Amino acid sequence: MTTGSVSPRRADTRRNHELILTAAASSLANSGAVSFNAIAKQAGVGVGTVYRHFPTPEELILAVYDREVTHLVEVIPQLLGEHDPEQAFRVWVSDHLAHYMMTKRGLAKALSASRSELPSSAHERMIEAISSLLEANAEAGTIRRDVSPETVLRGLAGLFYLDPDSDWKTQTADLTELIWRGIRC
Repeated sequence: MTTGSVSPRRADTRRNHELILTAAASSLANSGAVSFNAIAKQAGVGVGTVYRHFPTPEELILAVYDREVTHLVEVIPQLLGEHDPEQAFRVWVSDHLAHYMMTKRGLAKALSASRSELPSSAHERMIEAISSLLEANAEAGTIRRDVSPETVLRGLAGLFYLDPDSDWKTQTADLTELIWRGIRC
């Protein structure tokens, strides 16, 4: 997948790339729309800079999606290092997965409008992420060992319906608690 040209030598290029992806993720989460002008303004860069990094809306959308999935996978070791396994699961769902799901809803709108498809590897990466959290909890004795990561992912798919303008934190905590009660020992 192409995510635009990012020279490893230029710190300002890498910074602009990240600012653009952050602004695009926010835009997609809130409206599901891709406006290069609005994203450039929010990122504090010129619209030409956005086009240099991402020549098409599809490339930008897919880069945001890949960035979000990568973050969800890469943050787990840090969470397990900072929290006990149960708390790591809860923090991952509330502070990371919920944001991703709200963004994904906007991504789904944008992708359907552009007729692009999400990479199929994302599902496998999400299963791996959930598996590592479940394994840590099974080893700690907080959940049953027979819990399927696929089933947990399906349960957490309800986060897809969160509204960023609602009390999504309470709704996320309620869903997390419901799932936790179903998987605990």
